[in-house]
Amino acid sequence: MIRGADIVVRSLIAENAEFIFGYPGGAIMPVYDALYDYSDQIKHVLTRHEQGAIHAAQGYARVSGNVGVVLATSGPGATNLITGLADAQIDSTPLVCITGQVAAHLLGSDAFQETDVIGLSMPGTKWNIQVRRVEDIAPAIAKAFHIAKTGRPGPVLVDITKNAQVEFGEFNYEPCFGIRSYRPYVKINPTAIAAAAQLINDAKRPYVLYGQGVILANAEKELKEFLDKSGIPAASTLLGSGALSQDHPSYVGKLGMHGNYAPNLLTNQCDVLIAIGMRFDDRVTGDLKRYAKQAQVVHLELDPSEIDKNVKCAVPVLGDCKQSLPLLTDAVNSNTHHEWFEKFRELDKEEKAAVMSYDLESTHGGLHMGEVIQLINQFKDENAILVTDVGQHQMISWRYFNYKESRTQVTSGGLGTMGFALPAALGAQLHDFKRQVICVVGDGGIQMTIQEFGTIMQTKAPVKVVLLNNNYLGMVRQWQQLFFDKRYSFTELENPDFIKIAEAYKLRAVKVTERHELKEAVAQMILHEGPFFLEVVVEKEDNVFPMIATGCSVEEVRLS
Repeated sequence: MIRGADIVVRSLIAENAEFIFGYPGGAIMPVYDALYDYSDQIKHVLTRHEQGAIHAAQGYARVSGNVGVVLATSGPGATNLITGLADAQIDSTPLVCITGQVAAHLLGSDAFQETDVIGLSMPGTKWNIQVRRVEDIAPAIAKAFHIAKTGRPGPVLVDITKNAQVEFGEFNYEPCFGIRSYRPYVKINPTAIAAAAQLINDAKRPYVLYGQGVILANAEKELKEFLDKSGIPAASTLLGSGALSQDHPSYVGKLGMHGNYAPNLLTNQCDVLIAIGMRFDDRVTGDLKRYAKQAQVVHLELDPSEIDKNVKCAVPVLGDCKQSLPLLTDAVNSNTHHEWFEKFRELDKEEKAAVMSYDLESTHGGLHMGEVIQLINQFKDENAILVTDVGQHQMISWRYFNYKESRTQVTSGGLGTMGFALPAALGAQLHDFKRQVICVVGDGGIQMTIQEFGTIMQTKAPVKVVLLNNNYLGMVRQWQQLFFDKRYSFTELENPDFIKIAEAYKLRAVKVTERHELKEAVAQMILHEGPFFLEVVVEKEDNVFPMIATGCSVEEVRLS
């Protein structure tokens, strides 16, 4: 017989959890006491805030492909996880979050730090459960891991009352391999494969849009083989970046509000649109009433709820794309589509002249964000991981970072969570100390979770943090400039001395204000063995283009 708290920890060990990211408190203290005896079998990372813990777990999960584990106490500890839960839910990140709760006999009495975390977290979790008896702990955790990592991944929350943690019970852990009411995978319909192949074989201007679903299915090889044979141009969503090397001949760029000019514009000129593991987010489609109306849509998708949700498709291919893509590859003809590719190349020239030359080749005026990312490309490893926060720096980094391998892009996509990057970079780095993890942040977002410098200091994780500082909430300011008559309402920031803050946390820190200083500073950062903080002061009123404004068609993409 062992305590429920020991059952919690031993259940996590049975699931091969590598890390727990967490913060102790009263209602979860028995579990923390148990952890003291298992430090040689599972690693705990003490973050400086529960939101930092869950974002760190997200970064770890996104890079490793494993389930991220989070531990927090009741009340404010649990509610501080809500933003991360919602972020993980919309970006399909597998997490198991375990929260402490007041004793079962106190539930509903407004006891100290009692919060209905089950009710609060329900919309932002794939599944949640409250455990009130010791004998239910192990089955709940087993079920949680199964649900979090199978099918379309997502966050799960297990709330455990304090009495269940201190009561004694038997430990007989049985991993969960199936739940009668939960069917995460569907059988692929061969008729749908044949219909999709027929549309593709008859197409003159076929076009592939691929998303994070390819990465979650570990189907990068299958995507490449499909494109090698079909010869179809392919563009990436934000979270799909890295699923296909940007050196691949089929790769034509990035989709979305600040994606590349040709991939957006030509969406409305293709005759067959093949969507693979992407959900037609509004940042990709723009005005749905004017999105790809000329095209026959083939949608390869695991989650049935995404079929016809935003864009009606001619042929839905339900199932895991790791299984469906090889079937489709076998059924399509070998092809090249030279003339169709040429349209992309012509529009690329326009974007380079109107946007990229300014972002990357300026020789006068203040530093531009794109220059920093271009230099990072020169020094980084091919498998370097880019972690970004949310805003202008996120879009610029995504546009210019050279993605060669999968699971090298970590950002908050669907929720757009400022403060995500610093803890997420920590989680990514802890998975592999030898990988380069480059964290690009803005001066707004970094101040939302800047306390996680303390976790970097304590773990000695060699994260390279690049602050692109324009003394503005830049993306909001850009919208105020373009659509609100330059009424810069509460977007200018009076910032602290970030170098002193970083140095207070024992990070090596360098500030760059002039162009001639930048290359040496970037090289110094990349070569430094430990954590490094590089602040680059950039133009205050630079904008990110191309841009598709909210409510506009993909055909209305602006170059300036």
